[in-house]
Amino acid sequence: MKRLPHDRIVYLLTLLAGLPAVVTASVFLWQGDNPSRVIWTLSLVIYGAWFGLASAARWRVIRPLQTASNLLSAVREGDFSIRARANNRENDPLDELHAEINQLGKVLREQRLNAIEATALLSTIMAEIDVAIIAFDANEKLRLANRAARRLLNLQAEQLIGQSAEKLGLTELLTGDNNHMLTTQFSGNTGRWGLRRTTFREGGLPHTLVVIADLSQALREEELKAWQRLVRVLGHELNNSLAPIKSIAGSLGTQLSRTPTPPDLHQDLRSGLEIIENRADSLTRFIQAYSRLAKIPQPALSPTPIEPLVQRILALETRIPVSNLGGPDCTIKLDAAQIEQVLINLLKNAVDAALEQKNCGRQEACVRVSWKIAAEQFELTVEDDGPGIASFNNLFVPFYTTKPHGSGIGLVLCRQIAENHGGSLILVNRPAPQNGCSAQLRLPAG
Repeated sequence: MKRLPHDRIVYLLTLLAGLPAVVTASVFLWQGDNPSRVIWTLSLVIYGAWFGLASAARWRVIRPLQTASNLLSAVREGDFSIRARANNRENDPLDELHAEINQLGKVLREQRLNAIEATALLSTIMAEIDVAIIAFDANEKLRLANRAARRLLNLQAEQLIGQSAEKLGLTELLTGDNNHMLTTQFSGNTGRWGLRRTTFREGGLPHTLVVIADLSQALREEELKAWQRLVRVLGHELNNSLAPIKSIAGSLGTQLSRTPTPPDLHQDLRSGLEIIENRADSLTRFIQAYSRLAKIPQPALSPTPIEPLVQRILALETRIPVSNLGGPDCTIKLDAAQIEQVLINLLKNAVDAALEQKNCGRQEACVRVSWKIAAEQFELTVEDDGPGIASFNNLFVPFYTTKPHGSGIGLVLCRQIAENHGGSLILVNRPAPQNGCSAQLRLPAG
């Protein structure tokens, strides 16, 4: 059965509401002793008023609904300039409805302006940023390419939008890790590119956003700086060893050319050769230390209990007792051999620093080891009561050391191992009034 429209239902209900009165009046009118002229006149008035008031009630209900419908239609079409007239009558449901529609239009207008401004800002940033940004839909068709992407691909927007990644030769951008370095060619321009890939949804459908940054220039600059640092360090160390060797060799050659031969020539030769041998050994140790730093293997991760590992390292230190404050019973995925080397270096540095303080001696509290897990991160701390770090500027500079017999690679090696594990190594001075340094080794706990 087809349902009647709302206005007709209101009209029929209004007629039904007046029907008992109309029928009663008609019965009394027609059964009474009244002239026919009066009967017909009153009947016309009664039925006219009945149908007229029912129609008025119908329009009284329909017109506000039509007004509200027109207002909502305008809002749906994005026209927020139309407003309903509110009479501000108290306890009037119709005025409350119009006021709510007006408020809705105001809120939507503000949100639309904010969205337009945000979109304009995003468009400006994407147009001006010197990084290629490309978006593909679920069918691997290109849907967005900013100015840098068009310049990288050497194509106009109409040549890109709607084309498949396979046709454009960009399938490589949608495979592999989400964050990696890519060595490839774009429009005849070969280089190294940093690629980051993520997903987003638009219209309920998945899309892939690809960001491509040219790393060639930055890498060349970093390589140049690395070579300059390497040459500076090598030159400094070689000069320190070769200068005395050259000087002593010249002196010995001068003595050998003298006639007659000096009486102490044999002793001078022995002394000079010992110095040359010592400097050569020092240079050999330097080259070996550099080779060790440059050949750190990638960690072989395996689940490792922390407590036994720490106990093994503490047993190696016999100069002063080290306090093991402990931590939670946990197992972390790491390369045990490499992390042991890190802990050995950190513990050795802490004990060396603690022994510089006269009041440490063999006190147990001078060096402490503890660990914890917070925010899915494992943190092992080695702290000492030494003098602390005077300057952090050269802390991780290779071959820089303040120790008489130090190699200058211990902390650099430790940090490199930590970063290869996806973690970090942080050294800070303990806050006053405490003295000493705190070395914090942080690794992923997952």
